[in-house]
Amino acid sequence: MKDFKKLKMWQKAMDIADMVFDLYEELPWQKVAELKGQSTRAAISIASNIAEGNSRRSEKDKHRYMEIALGSAFELETQTLTLQRRKWAPKIQVEDLLKAIDEEQKMLAGFMTKLHS
Repeated sequence: MKDFKKLKMWQKAMDIADMVFDLYEELPWQKVAELKGQSTRAAISIASNIAEGNSRRSEKDKHRYMEIALGSAFELETQTLTLQRRKWAPKIQVEDLLKAIDEEQKMLAGFMTKLHS
């Protein structure tokens, strides 16, 4: 079992969580209250599932937690795209967050592929 804090995909997930919290701190709560709760939970779920999956002994269990983390990343992407479509958030922050989410999704998918090899 490795130290999950050294995993680049966990570190990126923590960066994403910070980006989400920073983004929503600046938005009017009347428009985004429910979306904020869903987005912060999804962002935290990515890092949490990577950490928990890393503690599992079997490759099958690790893979399952990475699947959950990936699902949370897609959930967060959808919520961020909603902000973008509604023009509720600064364009550059949304674009930066979407780019980070895309990178995270690729890292998770690559790791899952390695688990199956």
